[in-house]
Amino acid sequence: MDLNTVSEVIRRPSDRPGVDWREGDAWLAGGTWLFSTEQPRLRRLIDLTALGWKPLVPSDAGLEIGATCTIRDLYSFKPLGDWIAGSLFAKSCDAFLSSFKVWSSATVGGNICMSLPAGPMITLTVALEAQYELWAPDGSVRIVDALDFVTGNNENVLAPGEILRRIDIPARALRKRTAHRRFTLTHLGRSTVFLIGTQTPGMSDLLLTVTAGTTRPVRDAFDTMPDARTLQQSIDVVPADVWFADPNGTRGHRRHLTKHFAEEIRRELMAGGLA
Repeated sequence: MDLNTVSEVIRRPSDRPGVDWREGDAWLAGGTWLFSTEQPRLRRLIDLTALGWKPLVPSDAGLEIGATCTIRDLYSFKPLGDWIAGSLFAKSCDAFLSSFKVWSSATVGGNICMSLPAGPMITLTVALEAQYELWAPDGSVRIVDALDFVTGNNENVLAPGEILRRIDIPARALRKRTAHRRFTLTHLGRSTVFLIGTQTPGMSDLLLTVTAGTTRPVRDAFDTMPDARTLQQSIDVVPADVWFADPNGTRGHRRHLTKHFAEEIRRELMAGGLA
């Protein structure tokens, strides 16, 4: 879509692109949402792809994902040998309601910053205990846990002019065993619920991440595998207004599915731990 209110595009921003942030500015990375609808308040686009941030940087500490990393690049990434949770990368990319053309342009950071309940990059990074590095216009940097970044439907902690620079996933999380469940009304539809459970190898802990059915990510941590009743109770205490409702499902429907799939994840990880 033509954005006829935009009068300027900054193709080569400085290394700190937010320093000259103005009202009416917008960050441009993949642009798959930006160019899909009218943007009457915008006057200027700042192209982040020109900054040349490396998309994926593996190390002994874990995996650094540049905010401008495309979904296709993440899908193609081959995790290190013992990063068994790396199988979630492809599964989360498959959860996009998009074509292969969108995969080539859409970015990991863009999906996170849209902060929609069904954003699969949010699900992935929260489940793998990631941290986000945020840059402010004044040059300061802050680190935010992925769990705390999204605050509601299309809402997050970013201040005006602040930008998501990178996502850091720790190696210890990438070594965890995983189980996931996702429900959609149609085969290639938007996620109604998306849950991921992780477990430390050789341990009986459980980290359960609930997204898509809630307006913000919800995560329950257990030092030892809970019984079915305890797990169900942990979901029951999620406030009613945190459950999300849209044409893909009511709050009650999403809560029911979450409880059903949480128990399946519990049983899968418990059985695997005994194998």
